[in-house]
Amino acid sequence: MDDSAVANPEQQPDYPQHWEADILLRDGGTARIRPITPADAGRLVEFYGQVSEQSKYFRFFAPYPRLSDKDVRRFTHHDFVNRVGLAVVVRDHFIATVRYDRIDAEGRPSDTGTDAEVAFLVQDAHQGRGVASALLEHIAAVAQERGIRRFQAEVLPENRKMVKVFTDAGYTQHRSFADGVVHLEFDLEQTDRSLAVMRAREHRAEARSVQRLLTPRSVAVIGASRTPQTVGRAVLRDLLGSAPADCPVYAVNRNAPPGTELDGVPVHRSILDIPGPVDLAVIAVPEGAVPAAVAECGAHGVQGLVVVTAGYAETGPEGRDRQRALVRQARAAGMRVVGPNAFGLVNTDPANPLNASLAPRLPGRGGFGIFCQSGAIGVALLEAAHRRGLGVSSFASVGNRSDVSGNDFLQYWAEDEATRVVLLYLESFGNPRKFTRIARRLAAAKPIVVVKGARHTGSLPPGHAVPATATGLRDATVDALFDQAGVLRVATITELYDTGELLALQPLPEGDRVAVVGNSDSLGLLTYDALLSAGLRPRTPVDLTTAATGENFRIALDVALADPAVDAVIAVAIPPIGTSAHAFMGGRLTGEDDPEMGSDDPEIAAALLEAGQRAKELGKPLVLAHLALTDLPARLRPGGIPAYAAPERAVNALTHAVHYAQWRRRTAEAEETARVPELDRIDEPGARALVAAALSTRTAVAARTQPGGARITLPDAGARELLARYGVDVSPTLPAPDERTAVAAAASLGYPVALKATAPHLRHRPDLGSVRLDLTDEPGLRRAHRELDALLGGAAAAELVVQRMAPRGVDTVIGATVDPAVGAILSFGLAGAPAELLGDTAYRLVPATDRDVAGLIREVRAAPLLFGWRGAEAVDTAALEELLLRVSQLVDDVPEIASVDLEPVVVAPHGLAILGARVRVAPLPVRSDLGPRAMSTL
Repeated sequence: MDDSAVANPEQQPDYPQHWEADILLRDGGTARIRPITPADAGRLVEFYGQVSEQSKYFRFFAPYPRLSDKDVRRFTHHDFVNRVGLAVVVRDHFIATVRYDRIDAEGRPSDTGTDAEVAFLVQDAHQGRGVASALLEHIAAVAQERGIRRFQAEVLPENRKMVKVFTDAGYTQHRSFADGVVHLEFDLEQTDRSLAVMRAREHRAEARSVQRLLTPRSVAVIGASRTPQTVGRAVLRDLLGSAPADCPVYAVNRNAPPGTELDGVPVHRSILDIPGPVDLAVIAVPEGAVPAAVAECGAHGVQGLVVVTAGYAETGPEGRDRQRALVRQARAAGMRVVGPNAFGLVNTDPANPLNASLAPRLPGRGGFGIFCQSGAIGVALLEAAHRRGLGVSSFASVGNRSDVSGNDFLQYWAEDEATRVVLLYLESFGNPRKFTRIARRLAAAKPIVVVKGARHTGSLPPGHAVPATATGLRDATVDALFDQAGVLRVATITELYDTGELLALQPLPEGDRVAVVGNSDSLGLLTYDALLSAGLRPRTPVDLTTAATGENFRIALDVALADPAVDAVIAVAIPPIGTSAHAFMGGRLTGEDDPEMGSDDPEIAAALLEAGQRAKELGKPLVLAHLALTDLPARLRPGGIPAYAAPERAVNALTHAVHYAQWRRRTAEAEETARVPELDRIDEPGARALVAAALSTRTAVAARTQPGGARITLPDAGARELLARYGVDVSPTLPAPDERTAVAAAASLGYPVALKATAPHLRHRPDLGSVRLDLTDEPGLRRAHRELDALLGGAAAAELVVQRMAPRGVDTVIGATVDPAVGAILSFGLAGAPAELLGDTAYRLVPATDRDVAGLIREVRAAPLLFGWRGAEAVDTAALEELLLRVSQLVDDVPEIASVDLEPVVVAPHGLAILGARVRVAPLPVRSDLGPRAMSTL
């Protein structure tokens, strides 16, 4: 049976290709959902023959041993509007089906009704895998697309599994019982509960799929060569060196002569020749041989693939097509793919050790979960962990990230008790919305530290599977995602481990007050300065002098830790210096008459270890900043005290810990207190109607065919009218093409007025002399009009307008932009060139809460200007926060709004004035994160 034939466009011009989707089941296996077509008659009969008599009875309410020809035709011929059938397919065989039939109010077949009857049938061997739940999500989405608003279902009371599928889905439903049958009705509109149920199921399935990859019961290396230096042979050796006795490792080489052994393992010519099951296969054959190897893995029932073979999307468009075909082939057989071009997987669990990678040795056991998208960086990460003596719980370097991604591993690490800190090296995002959602939930319990490579637009590494919407993701947007999700962004691999080590080994600080104690006044002052620069609150350093003993350190550290006004302690230390001259050489101090001295002091180390225990009891982090004490970090390692060879590194790590702890507290408080306030003057239907009318104009329709899409800018009057529907009042402007019209406009608005240019090249450019302010009478207005007319090349070209003067205040800028990859983002900053040049803008994801907007206006560096800087009167920040909430709600309620720009917004001591506004609209974007669960098809 050729599954590709079902979607031939020439045979079925109305076939809804976009309904096809790969899905992840509860046990971590994959399957494909697609519409049923006439070409599926044989598959349907085969499927029905493998369903138990009880399941058939539950479906048809009577014994129904076989399908008649009429039944087969009815269940395979659909119009994809009023009658739709979907199937779940694994290895080209049906394992479940669902069908809906549109009905009218009396329950009769209909072409216009908004209700439909729905019925499922799941093969007994696949019940309990979450198949029906996934089918319900997809058939509901299909029905809504076709104008159906409610499903009806009749279920026998003893069919408890199916009743549970419906009742657990989270939809608003009505239930009744009559004539021995349970009658269910449920609305298809997504609810908060149905969305939560869907995401909880997604979490369990993705976590389970990664767990299956990391804990296989058997592994095969396909492409294990007799040449010792080859990739396949290296992976085989690494697996044999790590796998436990109850996890057999098999070697596969199609060209191996009979009886061949490699490293003591018999070589099979095909994975199909292996007598037992294989859970995980590492594929290390040339690219041309990969499809055949994947096909054999699917036929043998393999659950997951690690494809180290290169030559895919990183080579260009043809390679990307091969990569997509690889993923489709694997998923159709129920397998997940790590790679291609992957470095591999590592699991250090003593019960399930695995080194299915090119790493020459298995890292030590520890609390770091590590994910990266680069093999070279993967090597560096593992080497750095080994050098620092840090342990790893699991590691993945996934290469082109065609299937298994960082999001999958975040789901797994949320459940993995062995993982305490997550370290990521990312170069791209496949699904930024989903990353933010998952990371925020995980970061509430475990720190996530990220190095983000490819920071600049256009530097995306070749081969990465990224949607077009995410290729131009601005770095400021990435920062906003990380900040709101509680993800700590660092700049280097060194800083990644510096921060991760502190978070893994030390308690989180309760605040930002830091004590500095040590035997070097200079090093203490450097640490003090670094703390101030980082925005923390250091106390005056305590200098114990270079003659300090271990006892001196013990007493001083005990005092600092016991101080309730101290949240964290940094100990600083240098090598002890004697009274005679010493020359420092190679980490040691030597003198002509002195014996060679070690590069640390055991007494100081003992004092630090004792203080470290005390610090953990008090819940305060203790770290060491040292110079030239090369042996001291190893002495402190058993006590879990991070040691940094520069004060700046210690301060950076501690600063990240402080910020993370603050985020955790804010998030916990926000769960209890943050809210999106109920605002007055909100007219959502009116706003939707205005946007719909704007998008139906001839100009808007024509714009859809232009490069860059269909975003159109509303005229100023249209923008003001739309914003007014949400209580956002923009100060009106009147055109002033000549002096007489300008004078009439001023008389209408009332003096004092401003005269300004609004042409696109002059808008918001007072530096070009395009604005005249505080015009209090007609002569002054006429004079200003003549000046601007001469300066700007004519009043008409400059598009001069008259506007009533706003009260004096602080000029600010408010914006909301819909990024196709991450959704709507709210922004705030102060107006003017300095703020623009310095990038002094803060961001929040929409919808924003009252706590979000309060933090937003306080986050910019120029925020003191809002709160009475240098004796000035503070402005009305409450009015500013309300305006931000209104803009947030507008773009959240009306997703066709592509952007809102309010500039300037003059915030006065009492109230504010919006002097300029621009609104752009576009057709409703597809929100993949709100639809039924489906795996990426990049």
